[in-house]
Amino acid sequence: MERGPISNFIQHHYRHFNAAALVDAAKGYETHLLEGGKMLVSLAGAMSTGELGISFAEMIRQGKVDIISCTGANLEEDVMNLVAHSHYKRIPNYRDLTPQDEWALLEKGLNRVTDTCIPEEEAFRKIQHHIVKIWKDTEAKGERYFPHEYMYKLLLSEVMKPDYEIDEKDSWMIAAAKKNIPIVVPGWEDSTMGNIFASYCIKGELKAGTMKSGIEYMVWLADFYKKNSTGKGIGFFQIGGGIAGDFPICVVPMMYQDLEMHDIPFWSYFCQISDSTTSYGSYSGAVPNEKITWGKLDINTPKYIVESDATIVAPLIFAWILGW
Repeated sequence: MERGPISNFIQHHYRHFNAAALVDAAKGYETHLLEGGKMLVSLAGAMSTGELGISFAEMIRQGKVDIISCTGANLEEDVMNLVAHSHYKRIPNYRDLTPQDEWALLEKGLNRVTDTCIPEEEAFRKIQHHIVKIWKDTEAKGERYFPHEYMYKLLLSEVMKPDYEIDEKDSWMIAAAKKNIPIVVPGWEDSTMGNIFASYCIKGELKAGTMKSGIEYMVWLADFYKKNSTGKGIGFFQIGGGIAGDFPICVVPMMYQDLEMHDIPFWSYFCQISDSTTSYGSYSGAVPNEKITWGKLDINTPKYIVESDATIVAPLIFAWILGW
């Protein structure tokens, strides 16, 4: 592959420490794909609000991602950025904010994520109007789907297209919907759309069963893993920590130990980008070798950890894989 200026810069300057780990992880990802492997990418934190879609969407379009695990927040926040980008407010001096300053943001409908405020009315409510109709129409038909499938229906209908405020190519959710990339969304209830859905259930306007559950996601994932882990197998590229990574990685020990499928292979590549330091009981900060004891990774699984800010590291790794 002919390398672009970003890749050449990385190759020349990133020689030691976390910089070298970044290069090793990127080359490992690339090798895994070249040898016929598939890749799961997990998104934690606020990667969508951090506009990771600018690089991640191209990864999806070029077939560098086979399955995604993300939080409910990342699922919806890419769509929020798509339709309300001009209303977001950046606060570079967020460390100086007082509780009174924070309250003033709340009263303006600006929900802060570090230095970026999501506009509640323009983002949440604009999507709510359309997604609730899809939920209710689905229930009326006696059907039920996963959280990401409802979002796919919304995006593919293009009903919100007149409201788009960024280039479609920078939305990873649009890229994923167009390719129908499978997504696992563990703990979806812990998201704005999850809270909105629950409110309609409390009001008696929707049934909880209209939304497929986390257990159903795990059952689906077990079937996906069984069908796709032959040959080189499936790699695991984890951005951040939390449930987005914890949930899907457990499918292997669950199948091996609880279903006694002793021919199920381990994850065949592992990389985590995290600034969570190793400490007592921290799973997000645990070194990859700890996962061997849980039956998730093999002794010989290529393992990488880049202890840095994912908003810096992930786009650079993606740039390498894309040859930018």
